[in-house]
Amino acid sequence: MTEKTSAATPSGAFAPKVEKKPQWGGRALTIGIAVSAVLVVAGLALWAMQLTGGMVQTGMRNLDSWGLYITCFMFLVGLSAGGLIISSVPKAFGIQGFGGISKVAVMTSIAATVAAIGFVVVDLGQSFRVWELFVYSNLGSPLMWDIVVIGTYLILSCVYLWAQLAAEKGKVSHTALRVISVIALVCAVLVHSVTAWIFGLQQGREMWHTALLAPWFVSSALVCGTALVICAVMALRRAGYLALDQAYMVKLAKLLGAFVLVDLYFFGCDLLTEAFPAGSGLEVVDMLVSGPLAPFFWIEIIGCAACAVICLAPSLRTNVLLVIASLLAIIGIFCKRVQLLVGGFQIANLDYPSAITSMQHVSWESGLSGIYGQLVYWPTPLEFGVALGVVALGFLVFFLGLKLLPLRPAEDVASK
Repeated sequence: MTEKTSAATPSGAFAPKVEKKPQWGGRALTIGIAVSAVLVVAGLALWAMQLTGGMVQTGMRNLDSWGLYITCFMFLVGLSAGGLIISSVPKAFGIQGFGGISKVAVMTSIAATVAAIGFVVVDLGQSFRVWELFVYSNLGSPLMWDIVVIGTYLILSCVYLWAQLAAEKGKVSHTALRVISVIALVCAVLVHSVTAWIFGLQQGREMWHTALLAPWFVSSALVCGTALVICAVMALRRAGYLALDQAYMVKLAKLLGAFVLVDLYFFGCDLLTEAFPAGSGLEVVDMLVSGPLAPFFWIEIIGCAACAVICLAPSLRTNVLLVIASLLAIIGIFCKRVQLLVGGFQIANLDYPSAITSMQHVSWESGLSGIYGQLVYWPTPLEFGVALGVVALGFLVFFLGLKLLPLRPAEDVASK
């Protein structure tokens, strides 16, 4: 006969504290979805104002026909490509992954791609005539290449996520998943290369016309995509959604540090090529180092260098510092996008007009000296509001994916 015994707690003694794991979902996720939805609606209202009042309400003019929207488009394409590459490389090459974060990484890729497409839509002056793009498309234009490859990329990302979910249920074989991973990896590299060629094939822009731009875009995608995955995984660990071993975060941190160094190396090669002949390219370097774009340049250089130090120094790889390093990398790559786009317009490739009107520049009243001694472009409040709405759309897609899709690793679900 067995006897059940229980240890009584001595009088006056404190019972041992049981550490509770954070619970996922609930109120915080609902608030995130609600806030994102409200910002999306506000962005749609501002976009409607832009459509009714015209693009003259923005800071873009004839001499700077692209602005914040296309800058964010370039940046978000990089975020999306990096996330998909991090997810697909281990499966494509049959190597150890990063502890079950693959589905979350693909979800960040899908959300960033949706937001990137949104920025293309709001940049169109007559968005409701977008159908003409396909009816009268010019397949010899890099812009059309980019539209085709981004549309394909979004569909492929969704298929890749579905394949991973189906593979867990035994509906997709390991071989089929690996084939899809290889295709996704190729498409992720291609989408950023084609985006780079939109700029790199423009011979009239000193800042853009370089063969290095495509690999540079891919390295930047790896930097900000890996940084985004680190931030997302850290937040989901904190919220109780993932139970990821710290060793995987160290692997991601080492990758981020290596990617940052490669990206800075490419940047240094480009600057040396521009400055060494002491020709027109020297004007580009001066503009970045000490000219109107100097704040963006030094934020990128210092921020990315600090990120590399944190990621590659074992004593600095704490959770808080890794998040800070990732945010520095993301901000640095965004600053690089600003330098590229605004810098391309900053050095005019046409003679300045003798008569300045509002169609040449938003600050036309100040004359030539007041215009061309500063930045040729700065976004208006309307542009900032619309951009916030599009970014919120990306967050909304990501939050809904977390709420509605089984993105958590199977072992984490079983342990709950």
